[in-house]
Amino acid sequence: MKKFFKYLLLIGLVVLFFWTMWFLYAKSNPPADEFKTEKPTKNNIIKKTVANGKIVPRKEILIKPVVSGIIRELYVEAGDIVKKDQALAKIQIVPDMLSLSNSENRVKNAEIAVQNAQMNFDRNKPLLDKGVIAAAEMQTYDIALRNAKQELDAAREALQVVRDGISRSSAGNTVVRSTIDGMVLDVPVKEGNSVIERNNFNEGTTIAAIADMTDLIFQGKVDESEVGKVRLGMPVVLTVGAIEDAKWDADLEYIAPKGVEENGAIQFEIRAAVKVKEGQHLRSGYSGNADIELDRRDSVLTVPESVVEFNAKGDSAFVQLKQPGDRATYKRTYIKTGLSDGLNIEVLSGIDAAAELKGAKKEEEKKEHEMGGD
Repeated sequence: MKKFFKYLLLIGLVVLFFWTMWFLYAKSNPPADEFKTEKPTKNNIIKKTVANGKIVPRKEILIKPVVSGIIRELYVEAGDIVKKDQALAKIQIVPDMLSLSNSENRVKNAEIAVQNAQMNFDRNKPLLDKGVIAAAEMQTYDIALRNAKQELDAAREALQVVRDGISRSSAGNTVVRSTIDGMVLDVPVKEGNSVIERNNFNEGTTIAAIADMTDLIFQGKVDESEVGKVRLGMPVVLTVGAIEDAKWDADLEYIAPKGVEENGAIQFEIRAAVKVKEGQHLRSGYSGNADIELDRRDSVLTVPESVVEFNAKGDSAFVQLKQPGDRATYKRTYIKTGLSDGLNIEVLSGIDAAAELKGAKKEEEKKEHEMGGD
């Protein structure tokens, strides 16, 4: 019985020894990696830069009053279409007390002057009729009366302007009117608000913002590393975050000659004229992105940039070209490259459309797919 267990133990040790040897051998000789193969394809390569910005009207006017006072009536609201010289609001004048007092005193003085001139005229008119005084002397009294009446009319008109903002001889400036045709974008005041006139020392209170919404531009900024590649007249494709599945064409019309530092980088302002088609609608202030086409190649042989190896200097490119045979073997092959869009790169020479290139490992591809699915 003891011999049986002895032989059994011996057999177990032998089996363990051979299993250990096999395990170490398997660990030292892992299975060959399998790689995905990529083939060159015909594609369009477009190199572009992206500028962030917003859609704004080319012409936006802030309407300000020429008199100070209180808004008594508003005739428009945001979104209304207005014509040039259309009334937007009416202002009630709040007169300055000193100016009002001076104007009232001027009227009283003018009335006294008229009364005095009238008395002199009435006193000397009978004398003229009797031939006591000459006509030339009477003419002096007549002219004095007319001047006094003229001064009274001017004083009364000045008082009306100070008190009401209008006069008998003019329409006045208490009605605020639009200076252009367009759409009312904003009315920042309400009835009852006090407003200040525009003058040399004050910008004045904005009554309304009006813009021509048929002439829109894109305002954005381009980094200094890309601005040297941008030229006036380049086609621009705009996408607006608020509107899905829609694009607008534009033409680059302005590049700032001077950059502005923002967050440690120099940015240059650009403007592009937006081509709004019939039926398309854009609002002022929409944020968007502008894709500026720097260069393009149509229907050229391309490969994924991920399969291309570059040397340390970056002036030579290579691919792993699959060799004929049952076993997957690859040869490092030089290729001449052209334009790249960051995903695909143009191949000028070195391989043809039938070539098979070494891609990513299949296990890595599977992991990336699973991570994307999660």
